[in-house]
Amino acid sequence: MIRYPRNLRGYGPNAPDPHWPGGARIAVQFVLNYEEGGENCLLHGDAASEAFLSDIPGATPWPGQRHWNMESIYDYGARAGFWRLHRLFTGMGVPLTIYGVASALARSPEQVAAMQEADWEIASHGLKWVDHKDMPEAEERAAIAEAVRLHTEVTGTRPRGWYTGRCSVNTVRLVAEEGGFDYISDCYDDDLPHWMEFGTCDQLMIPYTLECNDMRFAASPGWVTGRDFESYLTDTFDTLYAEGQAGAPRMMTVGLHCRLIGRPGKIAGLRRFIDHVQRHTDVWCPRRIDIADHWAATHPHRRFERPSQMDHARFVEVFGPLLPAPWIADRAWQIELGPAHDTAVGLLNAFSRILRQATPSERGDLTCAALEAQTLPRLQALLP
Repeated sequence: MIRYPRNLRGYGPNAPDPHWPGGARIAVQFVLNYEEGGENCLLHGDAASEAFLSDIPGATPWPGQRHWNMESIYDYGARAGFWRLHRLFTGMGVPLTIYGVASALARSPEQVAAMQEADWEIASHGLKWVDHKDMPEAEERAAIAEAVRLHTEVTGTRPRGWYTGRCSVNTVRLVAEEGGFDYISDCYDDDLPHWMEFGTCDQLMIPYTLECNDMRFAASPGWVTGRDFESYLTDTFDTLYAEGQAGAPRMMTVGLHCRLIGRPGKIAGLRRFIDHVQRHTDVWCPRRIDIADHWAATHPHRRFERPSQMDHARFVEVFGPLLPAPWIADRAWQIELGPAHDTAVGLLNAFSRILRQATPSERGDLTCAALEAQTLPRLQALLP
C-alpha cells in the first residue's frame, strides 16, 4: 500500500462560488509582514546575521558577527517604511492584515498601537523570523506556543491567523494541533480558501502568495521599479476580475514588507495599483480574518469517508460490491492512492488501471467502458 499525501486535485474543474459579500466579483486582500526586530541577529540569540529579503544583493549569513548594514536596512522598515505604509492604507481606507513576528511586535509598541488604532488584523508570523525547516518537532511546537503567548501579551488578544513562511514540513500540522487558529496561510496552492484535516481538526487554509509579493524586489528574477510591481499586480487583478464577472469569483492576495515596499520609489507603484482597484465596482477588500469568518459560515467543512484513508478490509467492503469483479477493489487498494482518488472520477481511474493490468482471462469480456458505465454512477452517489 502506498499513500500520496499531496492534494493535486483541489476543487477540480468546478470550484465553489465564494459568495463574497455584496456579490463582489473578487476579494483583494493586502498583507503587511512585520518582521523588523525579529530577524536573525546575534542580539536575538541567533548564530548568524540575517541574509533574506533586503536590498543587499547576494547577502549571506555572517556566522558569529553582527551585520550592521543588514540591521540598518531592517531598522528602516520599522522606523520609516511602516509609517509610510500606514499613511497610505489609512488614507485610502484599505484594511490590512499584519503578519506580525511576536518578538518584532514586542520591540515596536508604537507601531502595534497604530495597527490597533487602524483596526488592522494582527495575525501571528511566528516567534522569530527564522527558518523552521531543521527544527526538531518538539522545539517547533514550543516555539509556536511561545509565539502565541508573547503575541497575546503584547497585543492583548491571541492571534486568530497564522503564517510562518520559513516553515518545516511539520509546521502546518503543529499549528493546526495547537487548536486556536481560525486560519493558517502556509500554503500557496489555490485562488480560494480550502479545508485540511489533521486528526479530528478541520483547519481552514487561506493561501498566501510569493508572486504578487514585494519580496521580488529582493529576488532574481524580480521587480526593479515600482511600475514593474504595479504592472504585475494590475494584470493579476484584471484577469481575476474578468473571471469573477464570468461567474467564477476568486481571491487575490498582495504580500508586502515594510523595508521593501516602504521605500519611496517602490510604494508609488502600490499606490497606483490601489487606485486601479478602487476604480472598479464589486470589489471586496477584507482582512484575512474577514475571509476566514465568511468562508467558515458560507462553506463549512463536511467530512466524508475517504477511500485513500480506508484500511484494506473497509475498502473492499465498501467498493467490492460496486464492481463487476471484487478482485479489482482488492488490488486497487494496494496501488498508490491519495486525495485525487477520493473522488468518483479519481477512484474510477484506479479501478480502470487494475483492469488494464489484469490478464485476458481475468478481464474476460469486461472493458473499461463497461466498468465506467456500471461503476461511475454508484461512485458518484458516495463520493464528490
